[in-house]
Amino acid sequence: MQEPSQPRKQAGLRAPDVPSVPWHALLPEAALEQLSSTPQGLTEEAARERLARHGPNVLERSRPDSAWKLLWRQLDSPLIWVLIASAGLAILLGKVTDGLVVAAVVVLNTLIGFVQEYRAGRAIEALNHMVPETAQVLRDGHLVARPAAELVPGDVVQLASGDRVPADLRLLRSRNFHVEEAALTGESVPSSKHVAAVAGDAELGDRASLAFGGTLVTSGTSTAVVVATGGATELGRISHLMEQAADLSTPLTRELARLGRVISAGIVVLSAVLLGVGMFRGYAFSDAVLVAITLAVAAIPEGLPAIVTIALAIGVQRMALRRAVIRKLPAVETLGSTTVICTDKTGTLTRNEMTVQALWTRRGHYTLTGVGHSPLGELLHAGRALDAPPEDVRALLVAGVLCSEADLQPREGRWGMTGDPTEGALLFAAKKADLGVLEVRERNPRLDAIPFESEHQYMATLHAGGPEGRELVLKGAPEVVLRRCGPELDRDAVLVEVERMARQGLRVLAFARKGLPGAEALRPEDVEDGFTLLGLQGMIDPPREEALASVKACHAAGIRVKMMTGDHPGTAEAIGLQLGLHAPGHPGLTGAHLSGMSDAELAVAVKDTNVFARLAPEHKLRLVRALQAQRHVVAMTGDGVNDAPALKQANIGVAMGITGTAVSREAADLVLTDDNFATIVAAVEEGRRVYDNLVKSLAFVLPTNLGLALILMLGVTFFPLLESGGVREPLLAMRPTQLLWINLVATVTLALPLAFEAKEQHVMRRPPRAPDTPVLSRFVVMRTGLVALLMAAGAIGLFLWEFARQGGGHDASNVQALAEARTMAVNTVVSFQIFYLWMCRTLTGSTREVGFASNPTVFMGIAALVLLQAAFMYVPFFQRLFGSAPLSLGDIARSVLVGACVLPVVGLEKWLRSRSRSRRREVGRRVGAT
Repeated sequence: MQEPSQPRKQAGLRAPDVPSVPWHALLPEAALEQLSSTPQGLTEEAARERLARHGPNVLERSRPDSAWKLLWRQLDSPLIWVLIASAGLAILLGKVTDGLVVAAVVVLNTLIGFVQEYRAGRAIEALNHMVPETAQVLRDGHLVARPAAELVPGDVVQLASGDRVPADLRLLRSRNFHVEEAALTGESVPSSKHVAAVAGDAELGDRASLAFGGTLVTSGTSTAVVVATGGATELGRISHLMEQAADLSTPLTRELARLGRVISAGIVVLSAVLLGVGMFRGYAFSDAVLVAITLAVAAIPEGLPAIVTIALAIGVQRMALRRAVIRKLPAVETLGSTTVICTDKTGTLTRNEMTVQALWTRRGHYTLTGVGHSPLGELLHAGRALDAPPEDVRALLVAGVLCSEADLQPREGRWGMTGDPTEGALLFAAKKADLGVLEVRERNPRLDAIPFESEHQYMATLHAGGPEGRELVLKGAPEVVLRRCGPELDRDAVLVEVERMARQGLRVLAFARKGLPGAEALRPEDVEDGFTLLGLQGMIDPPREEALASVKACHAAGIRVKMMTGDHPGTAEAIGLQLGLHAPGHPGLTGAHLSGMSDAELAVAVKDTNVFARLAPEHKLRLVRALQAQRHVVAMTGDGVNDAPALKQANIGVAMGITGTAVSREAADLVLTDDNFATIVAAVEEGRRVYDNLVKSLAFVLPTNLGLALILMLGVTFFPLLESGGVREPLLAMRPTQLLWINLVATVTLALPLAFEAKEQHVMRRPPRAPDTPVLSRFVVMRTGLVALLMAAGAIGLFLWEFARQGGGHDASNVQALAEARTMAVNTVVSFQIFYLWMCRTLTGSTREVGFASNPTVFMGIAALVLLQAAFMYVPFFQRLFGSAPLSLGDIARSVLVGACVLPVVGLEKWLRSRSRSRRREVGRRVGAT
């Protein structure tokens, strides 16, 4: 497998010769030789030649889909094609009004989908913003500013604190050089860089001799040689991985597409059959074709796309109130079917605020409570709070304040920190013990310092004060500090304590002091020996307080949580243990382990392991794909560029709004405005509610379409033909425009309130539904058939009764009688819908369970439809457009009474189904007991 940081060829780019030894494992001199460069950089002529050969230092952009392609995707649907054909045929047959109304429906649905897709993010374009505009580069031995796009392999650049790294670099010289690489590696603290070569098989986060393009220099200076530019960089490799990641359809869109294909096929077949029946019964060809078109208009749920889109949009608004911003509408529903959440550690499960939790001196162990950038906390010894720190603890904490470059500032009622997060944690630890940082530093002014260098792994500061007038404070890696302490120290006993802290996932620093009378400056030999160990401080980026409860809520909801981080394995395992992600003695896996696994081995690993550390972007992408291969619906969280490919590949990508990079936010479907894992759980709950309410809407809409189709089919098959001037015409219970009125106006007005229904009981105490679960379950299909038959029988009965009462007979010239009878049929169907709406507020239980008045929009929808239906019957414009007629109060009362019969019928069906479920549960309990 190719090393991620090595140059690799991209379309339109030529990479430099790849060394047999990775760049990070080469000595600086060898890297320069491999690149045919020198410490003084390239000549301008050589740089121009390489720029022509390798191409500019920019990331290739994939061309976004054109507007025409987006528009075509909205039209490329079986239901849409059936509607377009119906509109065209209606216009050709002279039914211009009917055809234009159907065409308007198509245009509306197409525009909604087009706007939704057009606003989707451009993730790969965001990567380009991470490349700086200019860089300081040596050309012909002189330091000059050049556009970063003109950098080539072999260029020697200089970096200082605050610079963004312009390309992938091999360090040649460095001093106190630290780089913020969280976006690429997931490390919660800046990475210390040095010029020494590291092992060839080192993971991305351990390649300390390299600086990667797009990362940020936090301290120090460095001179480095460019080893990769543009698409050959680590950033470019991630861009390529994002292109490979698939944009997956959601479970809902797949099910709706399947439902659309089934409905379309059924409509085509039934229309052909109805055309044949009409011809057999003596219809004129144009009338027979119009009947077939009318069936298509009746059976297609024209309002369904609008209902789904608006219901999802309502879910988006509700999630925004819970600090979850949806970028792509279908993601709302996908959350409800999530089976696995793959989450980053830093900033999501943890606070991204290093915190000292454990202290050790030769007198014992101490604990500091409180987390994050806050001075609130207590010093505990043996579980008991101490009023004041003992002298040994005080000396240890003072050393942490003095040997530190960080500072604290009060900001709007809370404390802020500038500098390295590790050093900031030392200052907050002192504040918890009531030590004033400024007072300590004023009493012990700094005279000189040796800054931290990766090569020697320590920092030393010289201060005025102490028993001998001058005091030297040393901070660093425990093994480095212990070597400089006196022979009386039991080093093995201290190393045991270091190991104990490390097993808890703590990052351990050791502190020591010695007197240096008369010194005004530090020499290297001053820090070689003679120190007295003060103690150890152990720190960690602690879990969020709410993360533990959220993980438990996920487990109760049947959702597995897996941590995937680029951080250190020990830290990841400790956090995973605290959060209940895995049991003691069940270690996690690292990227190095995953690289050597076959697909079959990976499938087992991803099933049994919940903590993965030291992961590169391709590892996360591979893990997500492995879970999807096991039919999981995967939600992936992340905040860095390294997370972007997996975010895009996941069924739903969740990015951090505060700490997240622009790349991760653009690749994601959902952005958390508070970077909190608990918000994901709230979003899952809201997603399940949205799905439940969508199913309720479908269960409400489809019986109307089936009922209208039955009304038409029964009429064509059995109704007598009308005669006028020797011409025989079909007797239809409704005109095509009246069918559209029911499908679009009446159905949508009543279906939308269902999107506001409260969540079902135990919504987060049931397992996720399987991805292939039909959107319409067996009982919903049976309910659809039952209600459709009831609706068709009632509407046809009243239509025939009214037509006969008005003396319609077989004479087509009695237009008023036909209009009144059809209006009666429409009113009856609308009455059925109003009463059936109450039964759909909960599909299985009683309306009392959700509360009679818990959803005020139900009353608003009914009131709106009553007004619209009154306009349909009594406003002249609507009468001309839809062929309706005014009804008497007696006619309206009859239609309402017939519509109300759906209440006892569906209520009885619910009661029988509830009894059946109770019996099955009782049988299950008895079997389990035996």
